[in-house]
Amino acid sequence: AGEYADRNFQKCITNECSTFEEVILSVENNESDYAVLPIENTCSGSIHEVFNLLKNTNLFIIGEINIFINHCLLALEKIELNKIKTVYSHPQPFQQCSNFIKQFPEWEIKYTKSTADAMKKITKYHEKTNAALGSEIGSKIYGLKILTKNLANKEKNITRFIILNRNSIKISEKIPTKTTLILSTGQESGALAKVLLILKENQLIMKKLTSQPLYKNPWEEMFCIDIQVNVSSVLMQDVLKKIKKITKFIKIL
Repeated sequence: AGEYADRNFQKCITNECSTFEEVILSVENNESDYAVLPIENTCSGSIHEVFNLLKNTNLFIIGEINIFINHCLLALEKIELNKIKTVYSHPQPFQQCSNFIKQFPEWEIKYTKSTADAMKKITKYHEKTNAALGSEIGSKIYGLKILTKNLANKEKNITRFIILNRNSIKISEKIPTKTTLILSTGQESGALAKVLLILKENQLIMKKLTSQPLYKNPWEEMFCIDIQVNVSSVLMQDVLKKIKKITKFIKIL
């Protein structure tokens, strides 16, 4: 979020949140103007918690940005890694740095709501043998020392972030853009195939397709589809009419 703000705004006040849900609510309740949320990572894949929130929010995706993520191991002061007892962080960094973490099976792993929450705990508990997986920027904010960095399983550890706002924006059809749909087809045989066939028949390029179980509906899936098309175009509006007829639920982001 901080890097996006630095790139796009000369002056920006950041509103720190502890969870993804708090980020969404902050914008919905007019406490913030924009929400910046991670949607997928090259190491750990899709971030399902965010997809669940997108299904129920009234916010709109107005942009996206890919950011290189450099995970660091942070502590109150310089300490040998084999003397660390407990490591805090959000589940995502632990997944993205799993190869590094496996080298220290004696460490106790404790999950937090966010990396910011993990770094806060290090300063709050003030225990020298505690550490957190966080960012280099975070080390400066919370006054922590970097023990080691570049910990991700892949050299190019990139996270795609989406930017959300209370209002959608209209973009000229001359500018390449994407439309994101979240939909559910129920358990009807071949329903998803019918949706994809509509896209093919209209020569629309599907950039990404992900699925996730619906928590309240066992054995049903929710799908998120990124399509290379302007949602305001006549073509896409016609496609949406066709898709709505064969889906149980659809949301345009």
